[in-house]
Amino acid sequence: MKRFRLTTTVSDDDLIRQCTKGDRIAQKQLYDRFASRMLGVCLRYAQDYQSAEDILQEGFIKAFRHIERFRFEGSFEGWLRRIMVNTAIEAHRRKNNMYPILDVEQQEVEFYDEDALDKLAAEDLMAMINTLSPGYKTVFSLYAIEGFSHKEIAEQLNISEGTSKSQLARARYILMEMVEQRTGITRKASGE
Repeated sequence: MKRFRLTTTVSDDDLIRQCTKGDRIAQKQLYDRFASRMLGVCLRYAQDYQSAEDILQEGFIKAFRHIERFRFEGSFEGWLRRIMVNTAIEAHRRKNNMYPILDVEQQEVEFYDEDALDKLAAEDLMAMINTLSPGYKTVFSLYAIEGFSHKEIAEQLNISEGTSKSQLARARYILMEMVEQRTGITRKASGE
């Protein structure tokens, strides 16, 4: 005779409450529930898959160590995402120094036809972003994806706002060139 195990889905809030008590099973369930989404966040900042996994593990350790600070006011996923981004920033800060590359005010603004972006899938764009150097990739991701200001990026990475702006400008320029190569659609100068 086969035995069937009834499984019930435990809410995030219940798992979090159990985690505050040090329940390892609840921690494993919470990890399983959010790991793949958080790995996607970590991959935006890591140089490779293994580094992203390291950031993920370190981030979850921090989350479980400080889970009692979650106040159940916003989403747990948002709270956890912020921990992963901060952990990635710390890892980046330990490994990289960034220096200004160009004067942002001298950078010519260029635009694309919307057709160019329509031809690219989100996976294509993420693949392009992942080819950027660690400095460009980090600043671009923090600014364009996470919505940080240049002031916040500068504070997080211990760089000047000008360096943040120049890293972003250079990342955008490189990405525009990649989009142009991939789609065959050329840029228009801002005056056109």
